[in-house]
Amino acid sequence: MIGTLLNIATVLVGGTLGLFFGSRLPDQLRKTVIAGLGLFTLAYGFYNFLKTQNPLIVLGSLLIGAMLGELWKIEDGLASMGKWLELKLARPTIGGKREVTNSRFIRAFLTASLVFCIGPMSILGSIQDGLKGDYSLLAIKSVLDGFAALAFASTLGVGVLFSVLVILFYQGGITLLAAQLNSVITPAMMSELTAVGGVLLLGIAVSSLLEIKPIRVGNFLPSLAVAPLLVALLTFLKIKD
Repeated sequence: MIGTLLNIATVLVGGTLGLFFGSRLPDQLRKTVIAGLGLFTLAYGFYNFLKTQNPLIVLGSLLIGAMLGELWKIEDGLASMGKWLELKLARPTIGGKREVTNSRFIRAFLTASLVFCIGPMSILGSIQDGLKGDYSLLAIKSVLDGFAALAFASTLGVGVLFSVLVILFYQGGITLLAAQLNSVITPAMMSELTAVGGVLLLGIAVSSLLEIKPIRVGNFLPSLAVAPLLVALLTFLKIKD
């Protein structure tokens, strides 16, 4: 869990710095930084997609994962969590009621949570940390996330800080289950999982960072679990790539 805790710390520090000093940064500079993060996320997502050994497995995983995500309303659930947090933080109005004034908090929470948790570094690093106590990969990810949190918080606001809740449960959960996962996941499974994660990163870049087209990326999260299952099924059926 050391790697996850380190990741949480860097996001909190980076996000806090972004909140305090973000207003001093010119809007144009902040937009350029976000665009830079978007371009890097786009390139990194494409880089990870190229690790696939069978693009059809990636496609199947995305389609099945999307159907499951829509059925389970994952993105709506994340949005509801963001609304609940924002409501708790909202200042009481006359009469003692709390009101949610805008969706900026939700966008910040969703964007940061997805960016910090979808990448294959989250999964690989968490498994490595859980099995061997080696959190070097998560340490590298923590540095990247810290700078990203600074940029996000300066532009999107305090919602970025609350993404640490998702990091804690997501990465922490994988770390605790690492021993079991290691006995099941093969290199082929990890390759396809990494490729699917790359496509989801592309979706984040296009939707949340570069704001080219809205995409409900959260509903594709089940694809990360579907990919290794499809590989296992094809291996069981002795169907080669």
